[in-house]
Amino acid sequence: MELLSRTVLPALLAALCALPAWAQTPAQAQPQTQVQAGDAAGAAIAKYLQVQTAGLPGKVSIRLEGRGTEALPPCDAPEAFLPPGARPWGRVSVGVRCQAERPWTRFVQAHVSVEGSYFVAARAIETGRPLGAGDVTERTGDLTRLPRSLITSAAELVGVVAANRIGPGAPLRKESVRGVTVIQQGQAVKLVAQGEGFVVSTEGKALSGAKVGAVVQAKTLDGRLVSGVANEEGQIQLAQ
Repeated sequence: MELLSRTVLPALLAALCALPAWAQTPAQAQPQTQVQAGDAAGAAIAKYLQVQTAGLPGKVSIRLEGRGTEALPPCDAPEAFLPPGARPWGRVSVGVRCQAERPWTRFVQAHVSVEGSYFVAARAIETGRPLGAGDVTERTGDLTRLPRSLITSAAELVGVVAANRIGPGAPLRKESVRGVTVIQQGQAVKLVAQGEGFVVSTEGKALSGAKVGAVVQAKTLDGRLVSGVANEEGQIQLAQ
């Protein structure tokens, strides 16, 4: 055990626990916009919103509404912006300013839709029941038309239980589930480091309690401090 702690274990501390197959998240899609050639203001709005929506969980489409930019005065270098507190989600008013000889500022209505995956209950889930692959099903839709607390990442469903009864077909929200404490402070735990084709483990003591997916520190039998991620089995997957 001492030899393991001195040699093999430190080299494996970067390994993390892989999510189950049903909990993998698809890659981010590129935003889509439709802007007419020569429409400098429309292009500025599209470019600005593409930057602002980077990282949203789905396929982003940006559409100008009403008359769009038709009524705007000409401008060689228009600048787009969002008012304080506004976010690029659903219907939004986008500002356009022009620093010309006669500066002006106007607002254009736009709609940002995010076509993405979310999760609903595949069957009735009773309060306190751990969620598994058979309890949830994935659907696709415009996330901007659904509750903001909707769960869009399957990673958020790993190691959780229903906080209240969830009816079949009901969208899963962040407030409808809660994490499960799988490691208690002072508990003897297995410390696992894994790499391609091998797994190495040793014993230790947890220095704090942790839910699934939480980072937790532990002390090895020889007194070394290590940290890792708590998994569903109550083990610590070692991390650097």
